[in-house]
Amino acid sequence: MKQLLLIRHAKSSWANAGQDDFERPLNERGKRDAPLMAQKLIEKKVRPDALISSTAVRALETAAYFAETMGFKKKEVIQVPELYHAPPKIFKEVIQALPDRLSTVAIFAHNPGITDMANELTQIQIDNMPTCSIFGVEAEVKSWKNFLDADKSFLFFYYPKAF
Repeated sequence: MKQLLLIRHAKSSWANAGQDDFERPLNERGKRDAPLMAQKLIEKKVRPDALISSTAVRALETAAYFAETMGFKKKEVIQVPELYHAPPKIFKEVIQALPDRLSTVAIFAHNPGITDMANELTQIQIDNMPTCSIFGVEAEVKSWKNFLDADKSFLFFYYPKAF
């Protein structure tokens, strides 16, 4: 069994209008929502074996909040630069390259690619993954190489305003 959690970065700051998009940090709401959503996963008894993130500041900060809340060290977050504004093709490459020893993986990334990827996984279709939302699916496979072609079951779609 393999479980995939797609997590959009938490709300980012637009306080510095001239700041490069890649460098935007989380705002106060984002700093509040990220640990809250990590705690929701703990309450649902869902714990990733690995946290994989875009290298953009807001995605890494979101992953760091999840790491801290879930008992990971921040340095354990796996950084994948290609996930910055990645289309589904990149997500698929990352997923298929995952080591099979991992059962549950969380990927932190950005819209529109993360919503597009979520919509390719099951029959469940969403218009938009809000900031800090989590889309979970699972498949009865032993290898991540087979995950994308397998029948997947929708597990949940959580987002901060729902709690």
